Amino acid sequence: MSSGQESVFSEYETDTSQTSKLLRKFKETPFVPIGMAGFAAVVGYGLYRLKHRGDMKMSLHLIHMRVAAQGFVVGAITCGVLYSMFREYVVKPKE
Repeated sequence: MSSGQESVFSEYETDTSQTSKLLRKFKETPFVPIGMAGFAAVVGYGLYRLKHRGDMKMSLHLIHMRVAAQGFVVGAITCGVLYSMFREYVVKPKE
């Protein structure tokens, strides 16, 4: 790269701390961290309920937890897509 060219990733190079990167990413796509947190919550709840599942089979319990976690993530992705479409097509002024 010659000295006269500006770096392609200049906006990313100035933001070096992990916290500032995480906050910037959360502002750009807020439903991704929400989906990840929901997935972790469902997994944590499933592990907690694993101890008190009663006479339910282990495989059935795991299937229910997998479906709940996937449903939460798909719901968060869907909300994120709808939010970005709303922000781009409805809120953005027409040129």
